[in-house]
Amino acid sequence: MSRRRTIDASYDHINNDGKEKRGVNKKAVNQHLTIEGDKERFKELLRRRLTECGWRDEIRILCRDAIRDKGVHNVSVDDIVEEVTPVGRARVPDSVKKELLQKIKSYLYEKATK
Repeated sequence: MSRRRTIDASYDHINNDGKEKRGVNKKAVNQHLTIEGDKERFKELLRRRLTECGWRDEIRILCRDAIRDKGVHNVSVDDIVEEVTPVGRARVPDSVKKELLQKIKSYLYEKATK
């Protein structure tokens, strides 16, 4: 599939209410980023930003608290993930989300116009 068609395939043309809209199809965008090899670059940017803002340290503390509360012998990795994931996602700073989204949009726009 050509680069242009892959980018175009990443847009949904119909909204849930039947009105035409150019919303992003996450699966197609993910596939395109993986094929192009840029997904890892965006993941590394996200890791860097989360470390810079202290998010990773917050999550580490949440994990330690979960282990301490339940007892080291009474908790599994799955238990910790289940408990910490919703809190962790909610604590990702909006500035980090916005920056990453803007970079992905710019990347897709750049690829679509080539």
